[in-house]
Amino acid sequence: MSTRDREVYTVGSKSFTAVAVNTAAKAGEWIKTKLGAHSKLATKMSSHDLVTEVDKGSEALIRNLIMTHFPHHSFLGEEGVEPGPEAAAEALEAHQHTEYLWIVDPIDGTTNFVHGFPFFSVSIALAYKGEVIVGVVYDPCRDELFVAEKGKGAYLRGQKMGVSDEMRLSDSLIGTGFPADRSALPVNMIGLQAIVPQVRNVRTAGSAALHLAYVAAGRLSGFWEIGLNAWDLAAGALLVQEAGGTITDTKGAPYSLSVRHVLASNGKIHEEFRGALKQAGALGDN
Repeated sequence: MSTRDREVYTVGSKSFTAVAVNTAAKAGEWIKTKLGAHSKLATKMSSHDLVTEVDKGSEALIRNLIMTHFPHHSFLGEEGVEPGPEAAAEALEAHQHTEYLWIVDPIDGTTNFVHGFPFFSVSIALAYKGEVIVGVVYDPCRDELFVAEKGKGAYLRGQKMGVSDEMRLSDSLIGTGFPADRSALPVNMIGLQAIVPQVRNVRTAGSAALHLAYVAAGRLSGFWEIGLNAWDLAAGALLVQEAGGTITDTKGAPYSLSVRHVLASNGKIHEEFRGALKQAGALGDN
């Protein structure tokens, strides 16, 4: 490891990645104990945008653990931002000059959590001067922890991950989702109608972070969704990149923290995938 890498990935003897991994694991285990036992259910933007005391408790736990180790770092968590794309953009803008920014979704897949559907995750990313350098996605129900460091690969259970080998869209299993912002639903549905006949099949399981982790692990060949936020994508984006995949916005521009309409793939099907969405007019309003 070079001196520069040590400076970026550690402060003193504290590894950013180790803190992210340990924090995600602790939060995930705590969330799992609350499955089926949450007591307060509220809505944010709409009846589709749920939040529980478990989301807020998980974010507080994560924030406290990270700030204990890195008190001078900044923190951007979903539950600390008002609902809606405008508020999310403003929150990100406020951190544009931040050196170290932790970007956290305390439960990605709250609707699944509320209904007891076991597909949700904790997503923790660290950006250094606007670039994601650490990404961790933890699935407590399967005890699967996906972790990536910039330039060092992506791993699951200590084994290096790699994207799938499909060369054609027609051979691919693709993931998508329907975000809480229902204004994006028409574009999502146009894309779905266009993609379903062209692929092996489509899965929509309700956690963008886990879908991206599955692209990194080769379980999905691609994933797209319209209307997401930085905390949905940051950790998963690095997983995909470090596993050898490609992640852009739907118009093909490189991934950045401001991307809302995302397209991720094994890289081999990326242009065919994007072309199918473009032909359908389903790229969104990047």
